[in-house]
Amino acid sequence: MFDTLSERLGGVFDRLRGRGALSEEDVNEALREVRVALIEADVALPVARGFVAKVKERAIGREVLKSVTPGQQVVKIVNDVLAETLGAGAGDHELNLNRPAPVPILMVGLQGSGKTTSTAKIALRLQKREKKKVLMASLDTRRPAAMEQLKVLGEQAEVKTLPIVEGQSAVQIAKRAMEAARLQGFDVVMLDTAGRLSIDEQLMAEVQEIARATDPAETLLVLDSLTGQDAVQTAERFKERVPVTGVVLTRLDGDGRGGAALSMREITGAPIKFAGVGEKIDALDVFDPERMAGRILGMGDIVGLVEKASAEIDQQKAEKAAKKMAKGEFDLDDLADQFVQMRKMGGMGAIMGMMPGMGKLKGMADDALGGNELARQEAIIRSMTKKERKNPKLMNASRKKRVAAGAGVQVQDVNRLLKSFQGMSTLMKKMGKGGKRGMAQQLGQMLGGGMPGGGAMPPGSAGGLPGLGGGGGAGLPGLGGGLPGLGGPKKK
Repeated sequence: MFDTLSERLGGVFDRLRGRGALSEEDVNEALREVRVALIEADVALPVARGFVAKVKERAIGREVLKSVTPGQQVVKIVNDVLAETLGAGAGDHELNLNRPAPVPILMVGLQGSGKTTSTAKIALRLQKREKKKVLMASLDTRRPAAMEQLKVLGEQAEVKTLPIVEGQSAVQIAKRAMEAARLQGFDVVMLDTAGRLSIDEQLMAEVQEIARATDPAETLLVLDSLTGQDAVQTAERFKERVPVTGVVLTRLDGDGRGGAALSMREITGAPIKFAGVGEKIDALDVFDPERMAGRILGMGDIVGLVEKASAEIDQQKAEKAAKKMAKGEFDLDDLADQFVQMRKMGGMGAIMGMMPGMGKLKGMADDALGGNELARQEAIIRSMTKKERKNPKLMNASRKKRVAAGAGVQVQDVNRLLKSFQGMSTLMKKMGKGGKRGMAQQLGQMLGGGMPGGGAMPPGSAGGLPGLGGGGGAGLPGLGGGLPGLGGPKKK
């Protein structure tokens, strides 16, 4: 969502970093461009003005203008102000569950914002990561099949839902859910309220009545981030009538401009607690302002990357693959497993986007090894026999033709995969023979002279990429020695 804003701000900061000293006019010129970038990203005008004013106040001082690295100092100031704008330092981004069980959490928002799906996502997260026993209840008595939708999502997430009883009002269902949770020993009750296409008095009255009946520990407002400033206005109107304690932004992985997220905390005072980043039931991230600010400014999010890897990667498989890499025994079955792990993490583009300084490679990585390309490479491998996967040297012309037909690709795609795999295997053997020093030398040559596949790495990358450990066991899946196709976009 923030790709366009990141590119605009990255261009401004690149110019600042290239100067040995900064004048006040240099800073003013850069901040004018920052203000334009924020407004183009659909950030509310008062927030954009306040943002620039805060940066200017801190940046135009002797400690910056006379600094050894003034450009870097300005970037740090912008990062700090951006994190503050997103809500850093407030300490209220965690769910408040510090109450006697069952703890009620009220979900509110307009129809179509993703409220019911977000209810299930949060319930799954609480049950899986916080080890809470969660009960979900749909209070939407108007929308057809709303209760059935939550029931289906509950089955997918393996989270209990309140049995449906026809003819009850929303308040009666809420009271029944709380009573059932008390009797059955649930820790948390997720109450999914009804939505409307627009805010009306009837909607607000119902939500207020439910809140009085259940006294929720959290009232989470679900907003679609693609609606831009409309989302901010909706948040303001809910905040006037209901004690909203937090915001859940959905579709943060979309192609919107991101202004709603940047404006939300400043205008409403409600912290963004969660961000929906996909359609899958587990596609939900805790919203961390400081880490999000770093990602917007191209500084990466290594903590987020490690968390994602820990949640998605099969540790035993990863360690086994690392040992095989070190011995030069890595085969195509292992490579296919690596592709599966990478797809779980969102593809190479998502991984690059979370690495410091690698944001500019995100587009290239998506072209080369996005989710669809990973699935295609995996299909090629799965179309081979077990013997062929263990010993790729068996792949003659007729076998390649058969595999290509089975995977629905061209023979040259099979050749490209095999060639890249052979290069990676050779590199792994050299690393294994040379120990850590040999590994470092090989990685240095690879990163300094280009990635396997022929594409050159960008300036500044020769020092090594975080996590490219390969045979050491600490690396990310598939990043051991160059992946097929990651030398730049494929030739059409």
